[in-house]
Amino acid sequence: MQGKVMLTDMKAKKRYLAEFSLCLGMYALTVFLVMSLFDHGAVGASWQPVMALLPMVPGAGFCWVILRQFGRMDELQRRIQFEALAFAFAGTALLTFSYGFLETVGFAKISMFSVWGIMAVLWCVGMIVAKRRYG
Repeated sequence: MQGKVMLTDMKAKKRYLAEFSLCLGMYALTVFLVMSLFDHGAVGASWQPVMALLPMVPGAGFCWVILRQFGRMDELQRRIQFEALAFAFAGTALLTFSYGFLETVGFAKISMFSVWGIMAVLWCVGMIVAKRRYG
């Protein structure tokens, strides 16, 4: 029975990586295409917001892939992920709000793009902490 569970886990991981890689490739391709069109002035003013958001279509695919993977996880893995995400959510909120207050006293404004980077790093830290607790 243990071997069958391991095989199922391996299939789920391979499927997740394939789906994630497809979304990543589509996202990169879309960003490249949109940036090229903007660089060449090929997008009319009325279409600029639509084109700027076009990379979010494969971005939504990331959400779908991640949610599917959560559905494939066992209870322990879900708990580890939940704790890591809770840590990332709370930490990102504290850091971004703190910096927002610092911006009011003259600190440089930072892009909203940095929020995902902060959350991703804190998610990784949260995973390390949670895995050590349950490992």
